[in-house]
Amino acid sequence: MANINEKLMAILRCPVTGSALVQEGPELVSTGNGPEGVPLRYTIDEGIALLLRPEQITA
Repeated sequence: MANINEKLMAILRCPVTGSALVQEGPELVSTGNGPEGVPLRYTIDEGIALLLRPEQITA
């Protein structure tokens, strides 16, 4: 699992809510609730945060 650099984490924001993000294991989690009333989660793939809304990710 790759940790995102602290300086980068300080400026990253959730693309949906605009709230700060925190790293929880292999994901970044929004500190604010999304449209569904729960924090949004974003995958970290090989050290790169995939800041795409869930509906933008294709299987």
